[in-house]
Amino acid sequence: MNKAIIGRKVGMTQIFDEKGNVIPVTVIEAGPCNVVQIKTVETDGYDAVQLGYGEIKEHKVNKPEMGHFKKAGVGVQKHLREFRLTDVNSVKPGDVIKADVFSEGDSVDIQGTTKGHGFQGVIKRHGQSRGPMGHGSMYHRRPGSMGSTSTPGRVFKGKKLPGHMGVETVTIQNLRIVKVDLDKNVILVKGSVPGNKGSILKINNSVKAIN
Repeated sequence: MNKAIIGRKVGMTQIFDEKGNVIPVTVIEAGPCNVVQIKTVETDGYDAVQLGYGEIKEHKVNKPEMGHFKKAGVGVQKHLREFRLTDVNSVKPGDVIKADVFSEGDSVDIQGTTKGHGFQGVIKRHGQSRGPMGHGSMYHRRPGSMGSTSTPGRVFKGKKLPGHMGVETVTIQNLRIVKVDLDKNVILVKGSVPGNKGSILKINNSVKAIN
């Protein structure tokens, strides 16, 4: 079975290896996750497993969702995520997956939602340079020329303009797990991952693992 789990970003810290080198790590609470549904090629056209993370009160879900959880024999889950797997025969609904599904040295891909920055201009959003700051320039932090007044008479598609920044789904590939703490059910991953503290992450083994 491919390794997969839902996690919650706790924050960042640093640890030291046996040589005394500083390693910046992200602390992730990995599970425990309940297997809620198994999808197969015969029934759904592809192999996948649906995991649930974080229990909530029953009155917060509707009747179809309640039936979905009861069929799997698990409690009401707050977060549901689906993982495509090559083999789903080794798991069944109701199984519990914890941090020990991974081990130190594993390469993982982590998907999360980036921090939201609201509506931003082109300097912050796209890294463009500002114009002269003299009072007569009439051009400071604006996006620049919008094109000709005749042909084609419109803004070209794809022009970098001000707009909503952040809150995008991003996957960071080939992150290395440097430590697995089974007592606290957390994993330490070298480097940073998308999202705020407390955000939900999808963690599975890397599809482009670097040996």
